[in-house]
Amino acid sequence: MAYLYMVACWGGYIFIINLIPIYVVVMILAGRYSHRLYVAYSTFYVIGTLLSMQIRFVGFQAVQSAEHMIAAAVFLALQVYCLGQWVRSLVSENVYRAFVSYFVMTVGAVFAFFGTVLLLTGYIQPWTGRFYTLLDPTYATKHIPIIASVSEHQPTAWASYFFDLHILTVLAPLGLYYCFQNVTDAGLFVILYFVFAVYFSGVMVRLMLVLAPAACAMGAIGTSRLLQSFTADLKGALIERKWIPPPAELGQQNGASREASSSAASNSGRNNDGALRMEVPLAILLGALFLGSSYVKHCTWAASEVYSSPSIVLAGYGPSGRFLIDDFREAYYWLGSNAPEDAKIVSWWDYGYQIAGMGFRTTIVDNNTWNFTHIATVGALLSQPEKRAYDIARMLDADYVLVIFGGLIGYSGDDINKFLWPVRIGGSVDPTIHESQFLSRRGDFRLDSEIAQAMRESLMYKLCYYRFGEISGGYDRARGYQIPHLDIHLSLFEEAFTSEHWIVRIYRVKPPNNRGNVVS
Repeated sequence: MAYLYMVACWGGYIFIINLIPIYVVVMILAGRYSHRLYVAYSTFYVIGTLLSMQIRFVGFQAVQSAEHMIAAAVFLALQVYCLGQWVRSLVSENVYRAFVSYFVMTVGAVFAFFGTVLLLTGYIQPWTGRFYTLLDPTYATKHIPIIASVSEHQPTAWASYFFDLHILTVLAPLGLYYCFQNVTDAGLFVILYFVFAVYFSGVMVRLMLVLAPAACAMGAIGTSRLLQSFTADLKGALIERKWIPPPAELGQQNGASREASSSAASNSGRNNDGALRMEVPLAILLGALFLGSSYVKHCTWAASEVYSSPSIVLAGYGPSGRFLIDDFREAYYWLGSNAPEDAKIVSWWDYGYQIAGMGFRTTIVDNNTWNFTHIATVGALLSQPEKRAYDIARMLDADYVLVIFGGLIGYSGDDINKFLWPVRIGGSVDPTIHESQFLSRRGDFRLDSEIAQAMRESLMYKLCYYRFGEISGGYDRARGYQIPHLDIHLSLFEEAFTSEHWIVRIYRVKPPNNRGNVVS
């Protein structure tokens, strides 16, 4: 049932359905195969697969997609291995070896044949771009830029590990060391879980969610084993000082043992080693208590301040204290109240769900990024000069264009700062678009006096900086420099709405007249 809930909640269940079969293979290679392992994995795979197929967006992908094939292959291989173990118990060793050589060759040939047929016929779907990116972190940048453009698909910065894991960055490796010291079946699973989670979290920052439970488990093991050794020393020191009864008295051992123990305690209590033996463990325990309380405090603060802020209503801090920036909700309310019910909105795909959910209007693209070509077309629209962008907007039957601009108040998450991604993605459908056209002579992305001509003529630049000089003098607080080219005139688009802090700007696509011309 836990696996079913994971499948229903998050596509990251792929990590689980691949980690468990890898654990089974490692157990067999390590000589730890048991009937209990066979029953557990066979039951999990059959029931878990059937339950996951009840989730609509999974369906038959659970038995057809390449991401699930490792689990299926291990399931079949486990049946073959179990059969081999059963045959081994019935025949002599020489007969068993001959049986294994022929049987493995036959079964391997059959698996290879049917696997090839299923791949060639398209029954088994190939790996997705995200899966390839996990194996090769450079794959998305080279072949599927839309995957690389997502912020949560970026590699994790070192600072994120220390911020999110806190003291677990020290305790988790300690737990890994203790697990290797005494390897058990459960400990081997935790080792594999932690090692794979660390690697994948380094590829994509979103997979810190996968690492967090593994780090907690490893950190708990490290803390427990560390405290066990120090509490044993503390207990011995307390016994020597007669603050607690020794185990000999509790076990009602003979009087000679009690007398010897008491004599040893009185002798050792006279030297400094006895004092150190008690004070050092106490200091360690108090330090662990302090670190644990600071960890709880840090987690509570991070959850409330860092990870609980909605992306719709932003918070800022000024001379008078904290204030709220409500531009997104203001703009979506305007769309729902003023745009026709059948209006279609063009924006970058990041805001598609918000426009549909809060503005109640149709979007050309949204966060369900399955239609790569459609998103690339929108990227081309934003990258092209006004005339060509207008033609694309008419082709898409769009009525409004929405852009996010943070130059007035210093909001760095706007469309200008992410503009190179629409350029890269748009270039996949329009061969005339090249990223180098939007870079300065120095090869960097700039909007000051060295701005590239293609950037200055793009629709994105014009929609963001239209009338910007009238209110701020042309100083862009998000980028930190003066914008020189502000003599912007629009002939095919007209400003329909600009939010209070200029974060959301909406432009109407002018309709053509009866002759097919647009009246400026």
